[in-house]
Amino acid sequence: MKIGVIADDFTGASDIALTLAEAGMRACLFVGVPAEPASPNLDAGVVALKSRTAPAKTAVQDSLAACEWLLGQGAQQIVFKVCSTFDSTCKGNIGPVLDALSDRLNAEGVIVCPAFPENGRSVYQGHLFVRDKLLNESGMQDHPLTPMRDADLRRVLASQSNRPVSHVDARTVSRGATAVRAALPTSGHAIVDAISDLDLIEIGQAAAGAPLLCGGSGIALGLPANFGIAATKPTWDPVNGPGVVLSGSCSRATRQQVEVYKELAPYREVSAEDAVTGNADPKELADWALAQPVAPLIYSSAEPALVKAAQDRYGTNRAATAIESLFAELSGHLLAKGAAKIVVAGGETSGAVVEGMKAKALEIGPRLTAGVPVLCLQHTRPIALALKSGNFGGRDFFSDALAKMERSA
Repeated sequence: MKIGVIADDFTGASDIALTLAEAGMRACLFVGVPAEPASPNLDAGVVALKSRTAPAKTAVQDSLAACEWLLGQGAQQIVFKVCSTFDSTCKGNIGPVLDALSDRLNAEGVIVCPAFPENGRSVYQGHLFVRDKLLNESGMQDHPLTPMRDADLRRVLASQSNRPVSHVDARTVSRGATAVRAALPTSGHAIVDAISDLDLIEIGQAAAGAPLLCGGSGIALGLPANFGIAATKPTWDPVNGPGVVLSGSCSRATRQQVEVYKELAPYREVSAEDAVTGNADPKELADWALAQPVAPLIYSSAEPALVKAAQDRYGTNRAATAIESLFAELSGHLLAKGAAKIVVAGGETSGAVVEGMKAKALEIGPRLTAGVPVLCLQHTRPIALALKSGNFGGRDFFSDALAKMERSA
């Protein structure tokens, strides 16, 4: 294994696995820290954790365990994969995990860059933009679990980390990998600007030989070439059979996708109250879903005001945990009852679904849209999955993803 990735959620894991696979690496996504060794033929192993919103101590422990396993597989470089919107709170978990990994790997001057230009995320003058909006004006300020109210990544990371945080500006990046490498500090972490894929490729070249770096999936664009690997495209065998769309994300993009898909297919809404009080029966939902003539939608996505009201009534953690538990149980029933295609929106929801299906490893297929591959779970039959970050994909993503799962690549 050449590159080992520790992803703080499941959608991010599939996102960076796609980037590495499209760059020519033989990559596999592992659900949690595996108990067994990886195949010796793998170039990249991506360990998907649910550490983004876990208690900081748990996130650090899980991330270090993933790091040890990846190093045991021969990984020469570790990437800590975070969301392209740097989702976290003033207490973490990006800073605590990054500090712990830096200590373990004796890493200094660690490159930190969540930019993903293809999906409208760029870092300029140390600030994160979502298309033409500062992060804190993009809708992320209303995220129910990790509201992002400051676009200055230097301040965000400094509030979480015990190490100094510096900055490598866009002008330096434009001069290439050598200039980036020379500008990196001798200690701590460095927020590095990137406004294009070319910037990310130069940053990747600058990271050659570095034991650790941190960023979104774009950070991996330039890494495989450091190991002499050329780009290729993953293949895919069509998967047919009953499908379902599960949506737990409350992002603006996902809420629009939900409204579009409701015009095309049967749907059921599951509120936080339904999940907390037990009014929603996962087995009944699965039976209903698989009886529909077209892939139905089951969603808990809601407007920020409704989410806030549910959190105030039941508590943030209780409401979130109840919804995730419902989706986890629902996915297990769907798998057992014959579902063949499952599209999931939201990082926490994706984690719950994959855990509910008791998946251990997922094969990487071709892209459905920027940052979202189709994944294959080998069960008693192949199961096609799409794990979509809340903000990713166009308005027709759900129907497009289901259709692409049925076509060869």
